[in-house]
Amino acid sequence: MGSLFRSAEMTLCQLFLQSEAAYACVSELGELGLVQFRDLNPDVNAFQRKFVNEVRRCDEMERKLRYLEKEIKKDGIPMLDTGENPEAPQPREMIDLEATFEKLENELREVNQNAEALKRNFLELTELKQILRKTQVFFDEHEGGANPTESMTRALISDDCIARQSTLGPVQLGFPEKDFDPEEYFPCFVAGVILRERIPAFERMLWRACRGNVFLRQAEIETPLEDPSTSDQVYKSVFIIFFQGDQLKTRVKKICEGFRATLYPCPEAPADRREMAMGVMTRIEDLNTVLGQTQDHRHRVLVAAAKNIKNWFVKVRKIKAIYHTLNLFNLDVTQKCLIAECWVPVLDLENIQLALRRGTERSGSSVPPILNRMDTLEDPPTYNNTNKFTSAFQTLIDSYGVASYREMNPAPYTIITFPFLFAVMFGDIGHGLIMATFGAWMVLKEKPLAAKKSENEIWNIFFGGRYIILLMGMFSMYTGLIYNDVFSKSLNIFGSSWRVANLTKEDLKTIGSDYTLNPMTTHDYSGNPYPIGLDPVWQLAENKIIFQNSFKMKISIIIGIIHMLFGVIMSLFNHLYFKNMVGIFAEFIPQIVFLVFLFFYMVILMFIKWLKYFANIEKKDFIYGTRCAPSVLITFINMILNNKTPFEKECLTSDMFPGQIYLQRFLLACAFICIPWMLLAKPLYIMRSRKNTSYSVSHQQMQSATENGDAEQPIHNNTSQAPVAHGGHEEQSLDEVFIHQGIHTIEYVLGSVSHTASYLRLWALSLAHAQLSEVLWNMVLSKGLTVDGWVGGVALYVIFGLWGILTVSILVLMEGLSAFLHTLRLHWVEFQSKFYSGNGYSFQPFSFEIILDSATQAKEEV
Repeated sequence: MGSLFRSAEMTLCQLFLQSEAAYACVSELGELGLVQFRDLNPDVNAFQRKFVNEVRRCDEMERKLRYLEKEIKKDGIPMLDTGENPEAPQPREMIDLEATFEKLENELREVNQNAEALKRNFLELTELKQILRKTQVFFDEHEGGANPTESMTRALISDDCIARQSTLGPVQLGFPEKDFDPEEYFPCFVAGVILRERIPAFERMLWRACRGNVFLRQAEIETPLEDPSTSDQVYKSVFIIFFQGDQLKTRVKKICEGFRATLYPCPEAPADRREMAMGVMTRIEDLNTVLGQTQDHRHRVLVAAAKNIKNWFVKVRKIKAIYHTLNLFNLDVTQKCLIAECWVPVLDLENIQLALRRGTERSGSSVPPILNRMDTLEDPPTYNNTNKFTSAFQTLIDSYGVASYREMNPAPYTIITFPFLFAVMFGDIGHGLIMATFGAWMVLKEKPLAAKKSENEIWNIFFGGRYIILLMGMFSMYTGLIYNDVFSKSLNIFGSSWRVANLTKEDLKTIGSDYTLNPMTTHDYSGNPYPIGLDPVWQLAENKIIFQNSFKMKISIIIGIIHMLFGVIMSLFNHLYFKNMVGIFAEFIPQIVFLVFLFFYMVILMFIKWLKYFANIEKKDFIYGTRCAPSVLITFINMILNNKTPFEKECLTSDMFPGQIYLQRFLLACAFICIPWMLLAKPLYIMRSRKNTSYSVSHQQMQSATENGDAEQPIHNNTSQAPVAHGGHEEQSLDEVFIHQGIHTIEYVLGSVSHTASYLRLWALSLAHAQLSEVLWNMVLSKGLTVDGWVGGVALYVIFGLWGILTVSILVLMEGLSAFLHTLRLHWVEFQSKFYSGNGYSFQPFSFEIILDSATQAKEEV
């Protein structure tokens, strides 16, 4: 059986590689991706392994590449991705790569340092230019007699503060608002630049520390300035502080230093200020030229690096992966050969041999590698070969638990059952069409969408399950056709089979708004059922829910019991493959008998009821009418309780067929016998086989003693000796076997009841989805159809948009997610519990493709 239906057959191999050829051989195996190596040095520290220096060199190269990538992204330069997959470079090529990366990093760091120094000089000159301009405005206003407070903020000085400070010294601070000359009161001043958000705290600190003996003016710099360290845009303000005396000068400078304000020289004479401003402008122009040339050089370096950085990352990561793998190997005593152990698929041994041969030829070695199969009692890993279509379904199964080695794989059957069970709950042609269209778009645009590699986690989940979404939408369209449901409306393709005959409009008016179609009269029913699915008239019927309740509930039970039966039959294939005859006779047979004789019998009763009882029955055949049709649920409950089902006298009997009561008693008795059968058969068989094994060992010891002439010596029965392995149960004590089997039996018996009831979610969610769709139609979209004229067109346009948004967000996304989760539960619990243990571990081969994908995903998450 192929690896799709059952995991691939694996074998443990021992690999001998010559030291010179080991790198090339491991590189070829990484490209192939079919070998899982084991760590033969589990007790050796990672820093004490043979190739730790090579791994460190790769880490250093990867760090340099990340630095280059960061700088490329900072400048917004697109990185060329040709989709190529370069081979892993040879060890001698590592030196060239290291030299290239070292040169690029040093050149880029030098350019960045020079650019930062130039930007810092440019910032200082720009701030000095602003100081000269703002202070010139202040002095010009003073010379012109203007009030200085009209253009610049006068801080920290109020009338009451002036009055309080006027007695502190010879300096008279009670100056008038007009004709005030700060140079006359404060002959000393400093000018600088400070961050705008620090101005209020700066003013308060100056006032408190200098006791009001300063005069501060500040003006905002309109354009933001670039911080050379972080490249952020910051807003600053120019300030000038007037004071008197060296003591205040020292105090003011310390406060400026504490607030990280930058002080600049500002000449007192206007001519000197103008001369300095002209010099500053000249230097700024020169700096602009040099900065442009520096940025052009940096851009050229980064553009050249961007063309190859993707391939460089691939090469470095492949080299690093190879040396990580070589660290798992052992050296032989001659130090010339590397020994490895690995799990490989048996069917791919020839491909692995060819890859090893190619690696040997690439390395130029004359000694071919040796690959030997080994015997082991260790459980092999589980390997299911998948493609882009089956991988999504396999992921759903593995999320519950990886299959045990060579256990039946539920994934291929899930490809059909999963979208079908989903569609039973999500049956609507319109909603299914929306979902199928979205899935088909992702499938058709698969390559360009995969190349974008979005960082959105929700989108990646949708894209990974694109084939599941496509199938769920298509199956939903099919079940929507069966339900005849399109956005809560019906399709009248073949014409309704119901007819209202002999009634005029006046008759309908007198009857009222509701008219119940009577199935017992031939004039209401044409006699031919609707060809596919439900008759469209049911969407208009007031008793639609009553009819669909019975129909969908019975369908859910039928589908659920068939699904569970299929799971039990799958366990038979597991028992046959592992040659577990005990499992067949002690587990499978009583399980299938219990499920068929009780629950599948209930399904048969449903079909008998559908085929035997009709609504349009003549009076002479009254016993086959709907009134005499017994309830399947009541019949089943009375069967379990061994009670008689009540019936009306006119119906003559509650049985659907002759001898039903006796058949039910027989089936019930057989089902009850299956319970102790499941509980005791397997433990008793194991106990008996262990006794026989112990007796056989004692008998062999007696014969051996007799042949050696030691028959007269007493023979001691070594009861502590482990019995011969049989079915893998020798590791458990008998108590554990009985307890385990008891739990398994109780779980199966009670689970058969609870799992059958669990499938009623198919019925419940189907009805809920249909009713929610109908409510959305009646309460939203129908409102736009009640308005006439051009106003109605506008209203319908707006209301249709609202209805579309609610339909997609609630009915497609939320209801779809709900149905998806319920379907997942039905497969994980109700279906897979019958045959699937899921106690294995997945096959994780050494594959460059997997390693590169994991590295890309990790980088996107960061």
